Amino acid sequence: MKNILIIGCGLLGSSLLRRINKKKIAKKIFIYEKSKSNLAKIKRLKLPGTIVKSLKEGVSNSDLIIFCTPMSEYKNIILKINKFISPKTLITDIGSSKIETSKIINKFLKKGIHWIQSHPIAGSEVSGPEHGKENMFTDRWCIIIKEKNIKKNNINILTKFWKKIGAKVVVMSAEKHDKIFSITSHLPHLIAYNLVKSAQDFEKKQNYELIKYSAGGLRDFSRIAASNEIMWRDIFFNNKNNISKAIDLFIKNLNQFKKDINSKNNKSIVKKLIQTKKVRSKIIKLKQDIDKPDFGRN
Repeated sequence: MKNILIIGCGLLGSSLLRRINKKKIAKKIFIYEKSKSNLAKIKRLKLPGTIVKSLKEGVSNSDLIIFCTPMSEYKNIILKINKFISPKTLITDIGSSKIETSKIINKFLKKGIHWIQSHPIAGSEVSGPEHGKENMFTDRWCIIIKEKNIKKNNINILTKFWKKIGAKVVVMSAEKHDKIFSITSHLPHLIAYNLVKSAQDFEKKQNYELIKYSAGGLRDFSRIAASNEIMWRDIFFNNKNNISKAIDLFIKNLNQFKKDINSKNNKSIVKKLIQTKKVRSKIIKLKQDIDKPDFGRN
């Protein structure tokens, strides 16, 4: 691959930038970033790559374009790049929900242009290019979305790219992706935001200094709830149907826990607690986390 354009150079964009440069995956890396704050940080950090002032300059000279922006910006960027993009250029992205973005791509992207959606399962509650890490994607799953009329050769090109980045690749449909991540990622984040809001409401109502006693559960949930609000708003809106179903399932199980607690149903609640403990062991066995406390998530 000769040249790559990264559109949006925040946490994940800058992590990709560092890794592409380290592994010499491209001869030239272009960066398009509209945030003046992020641009200043990129320059201060002396990150590799060439900053382009216009999308035309980056798009016209790139073999691969990677969207690393909030999903709500896709339509606007697509309409701009349509004027300059060639059928020889492959586009991908790192968005966390896929069905709605598929609709946007199919509706607004110029015909004959190849876009294959990606979702590297990596990130952090912090944002900005200063927090990017070269090994952000190492041994992490990257989902490649297979849709109708996608050329196998382009899937192979993208698969090789993500493997060079260090990720483990799996291919699935947009529907399957959005259902899976509504439970494994989107619902946990929504619960974290709601739990922290509940703590704030409780603190205000009771007039207690509650937050300073947040070691343990609330502290760990607060880390998740510190994630970028624009990114997560987009995810919640884009995957609303699957997330709504996940919320319904969560409420159903929560009510069952409430019932067991109020009736002091020892057998039922202990069975639930034992069953759910097994998930943690499975996650560690699958090497999706390590078996020791890491509250800073380093």
